[in-house]
Amino acid sequence: MVLRMALGGIFIYAAYIKLAEPWQLFAAGIRSYEVLPMQAADVLARTLPWFELVVGVLLVVGRWLRVSTLATSGLLLVFFSLMVRAHIKGQTIDCGCFGPGETISWKTLLRDGSMLAGSLVVTVVAFVNRSRRAETAPAETA
Repeated sequence: MVLRMALGGIFIYAAYIKLAEPWQLFAAGIRSYEVLPMQAADVLARTLPWFELVVGVLLVVGRWLRVSTLATSGLLLVFFSLMVRAHIKGQTIDCGCFGPGETISWKTLLRDGSMLAGSLVVTVVAFVNRSRRAETAPAETA
């Protein structure tokens, strides 16, 4: 539960930082990864922070855990993969994690890799707990 709450808080904070800044700054950061066309980067910059906020809130309040933990793990997997790709290519770009100004380094890779690992643990726990509850629930009678 602590790990889930921490991840939720991180997602809420990341969303808040991105929403507090003009979306064009985040769009420029997305474009620097060189994986999306300009229009797609603009749409993503306008919508991703809201999605991060919703996922973060769901994690904190403990609702729709299978969906929210899966979304968290999926997002972090994409983010981490793109950061590793940029680092390997030698790009010195902002990670875009918590607004502008944080260049991808071994520290950001370690942080986001740890968050991904934690998210995978939380996801597995959410699915295992759901399966256990289903197994121990009393059988319905017709």
